[in-house]
Amino acid sequence: YYIATSTFEWFPGVQIHHSRDLAHWTLIARPLNRTSQLDMRGDPDSCGVWAPCLSHDGERFHLIYTDVKRYGRTTTGGASGASLRDFHNYLVTCETIDGDWSDPIHLNSSGFDPSLFHDADGRKWFVNQLWDHRPGRNRFAGIVLQEYSPSEQRLIGERINIFPGTALGLTEAPHLYRRGEWYYLITAEGGTGWNHAVTMARARNLTGPYELHPDTYVLSSRTRPDAPLQRAGHADLVETPDGEPYLVYLCGRPLPNRGRCVMGRETAIQKMRWAEDGWLYTLDGQGVPVVEAPAIAATHQRDEFDSATLPIDLQWLRTPEPDTIFSLAARPGHLRLYGRETIGSLFTQSLVARRQQAFCYSASTAMEFAPAHFQQAAGLVAYYNGSKFHYLHVSHDDEAGRHL
Repeated sequence: YYIATSTFEWFPGVQIHHSRDLAHWTLIARPLNRTSQLDMRGDPDSCGVWAPCLSHDGERFHLIYTDVKRYGRTTTGGASGASLRDFHNYLVTCETIDGDWSDPIHLNSSGFDPSLFHDADGRKWFVNQLWDHRPGRNRFAGIVLQEYSPSEQRLIGERINIFPGTALGLTEAPHLYRRGEWYYLITAEGGTGWNHAVTMARARNLTGPYELHPDTYVLSSRTRPDAPLQRAGHADLVETPDGEPYLVYLCGRPLPNRGRCVMGRETAIQKMRWAEDGWLYTLDGQGVPVVEAPAIAATHQRDEFDSATLPIDLQWLRTPEPDTIFSLAARPGHLRLYGRETIGSLFTQSLVARRQQAFCYSASTAMEFAPAHFQQAAGLVAYYNGSKFHYLHVSHDDEAGRHL
């Protein structure tokens, strides 16, 4: 089993994990790793690579993703968000999961959360959320479908809006499947906050009309503030060789009695069941996320930087030119960082980091640094985004000299 997850403004883009049992996962690849594939300099916080969709057509892997260049900023006083936004949807392919992926093919820029569906007749179909910037319109304007031509490497034919969404709104994250005589459509609705939900619909024909699931939402924690996994939505479906269905979805684990999900978006997996009515349900039929797995044992990682490449767990921000911010060759056995722009810069800052995986952890580093004045600083940072971080750093004070 393989799963691709979002990396937002962190480079290299997209991370792919591998598992033999759907329980234990190993990070094996970061496919978007060169300038010709991805350049996120200037992408705002939480933009960059969204919603990668990984599939295989019997010959090669296909990876679909969005590079978000502008989302949610406005220059109009009193406005809650910008209506003109920039999302570019791309396709890369590779014959092996950990090989050199192709340069991207730009498919469209009409919305985000794209997905590629390989139908049984060999045709390929592209779906994505449709963004409507016009005043007074529903920004989340539904799910659009268009055929993809591998020979022409572009979308062909007319796009069709196959699903307008439900009253919950904010319809996004489409995935198409075929089971028997039905086409199934899974979407996310309610936004990625506390109202997040997984919506399901089905149709006899690919283009619709789509009828809603009897419960409309097959999974959500929006009405269950006691659920350990909150913000559950944006799901994808996988079946084992024995035909057992599992749902993977986004979620957040709030700090107890605090509410903040300081580890950001995480991925959960849950066993489901197909009922006699041909619809998908949770095992207990309640449609609520459950936690059945025991807590993961504490992990220990130590990096000596004695290789020519960074450990796969480490990433940096935005730039596809790592040689401008760090070097592993300048002083073997060390990671040398070059002073660049301020922390929070949207372009080139020297920050190399790994993902936080627990509420409580310890981190330390051995550092050689001799700042000459107060405008030079280096250290350790617990970083959420460019305006939310805790920065423990060494700098220079006119009276105290080098200080923490």
